[in-house]
Amino acid sequence: MKIIIPEEIKYIVSKLEASGYKAYIVGGCVRDAIMGREPKDYDVTTDARPEETTAVFSIDKVIDTGSKHGTVTVIHDGAHVEVTTFRKDSSYSDGRHPDSVTFSDNIEEDLARRDFTINAMAYNDADGLIDPFGGCEDIEKKIIRTVGEAEERFNEDSLRMLRALRFASELGFEIEEKTKAAIIEREQDIEERVSKERIQKELEGILTGDYVEGVLREYHDVIGVVIPEVLPMVGFDQKTPYHIYDVWEHTIRVVSGSPANPVSRFSALFHDIGKPPSFIQGEDGVGHFFGHPEVSYEMAERIMRRLRFDNATREDVLTIVRWHDLRPEFNEKSMRRTIMKVTPDLFDKWVAITRADNRAQSPTVADRMDKIAAIEEMGHRLIEEEGALSLKTLNIKGGDIIALGISEGPKVGEIMKELLEEVLEEKIPNEHEALMERAKEISNSFR
Repeated sequence: MKIIIPEEIKYIVSKLEASGYKAYIVGGCVRDAIMGREPKDYDVTTDARPEETTAVFSIDKVIDTGSKHGTVTVIHDGAHVEVTTFRKDSSYSDGRHPDSVTFSDNIEEDLARRDFTINAMAYNDADGLIDPFGGCEDIEKKIIRTVGEAEERFNEDSLRMLRALRFASELGFEIEEKTKAAIIEREQDIEERVSKERIQKELEGILTGDYVEGVLREYHDVIGVVIPEVLPMVGFDQKTPYHIYDVWEHTIRVVSGSPANPVSRFSALFHDIGKPPSFIQGEDGVGHFFGHPEVSYEMAERIMRRLRFDNATREDVLTIVRWHDLRPEFNEKSMRRTIMKVTPDLFDKWVAITRADNRAQSPTVADRMDKIAAIEEMGHRLIEEEGALSLKTLNIKGGDIIALGISEGPKVGEIMKELLEEVLEEKIPNEHEALMERAKEISNSFR
């Protein structure tokens, strides 16, 4: 098997070999190349110790990114390439890091410590493919299988269970039965032994995969370990003519039908998470979920803070969740108010969630798709016209109001919001002079 290696990577491998060392590309880049996918990045492994690697690349820039664990980063032609010494890991007392790292001179010992067979392959032009654990065969069979005993691999690092789900979602592979059984047996370890930041990152990979639908459907209990709030959704009958799926199946379909970016996929995951606690069944047997967007918003905020989401992602997701159920009228006034709420920056993502939500409902409401398309078109036009759609586009600033004698703080924000409301209601134009005059009137009422 011949793998085409980019020149900047070949330079690193060749230079190590010319200096008398063994060197290979390793891991995910080998897997992706075999599958005909463009590798996102390349890792190199070698029997050279970190100080020896640094000496070999004395004319290049080398960064110590973890030499005690065998890793340095070589920068060549703009490429940042991690070069790691062959290793043998010891026990993992904390379920995350090896208690000690022992360098090795044997590539197969290094591959033996890796998580899954499809990631335990190495390659160079001289030796060809090094595949001691059948990774190439598992790629052909489209299965994810641990290197060695699954229990041991997951005991070493519990995050590997979520990584298995991520690879299933990204690649469309099935998880091999013994590996699956070990995940189910040890799934609680994820919550107990893995940091929230690492969990959040793997969840992002799971949700943004092309094959996420099957993973969410089959492994909801595993997802429920880290987000227990999703479990009441599973099998929850909505008892409404507008829905033909239970809450979880509906959610799965909205997730898979949304654009594959973190904000859209997490918004889809959380948009109806507040439905079970909001459920009321009428005397006619029909289910209702009054106020569920606000409940979903509150639950999503708690979850995202717990999982250490960055502020920008959290706020974007929460905005979409809060307003996902808006039903604007087809007129400019209603659309301006809608765009003000969802913000111009998130308008396209909000439309995409609305569209995916509708597709995952009953065919009896399929006619909403034409209205969604019309709303999308009008929204784009209004945004392009740069109308008064948000506080940012209002032709008056907080400093202008402070200059009227209003002290900085909540009152400034209240006046700005009142002005925006009146512009949206077309009571006053979005012109600085008119806004200043009205701001004076409002500020006088505070005195």
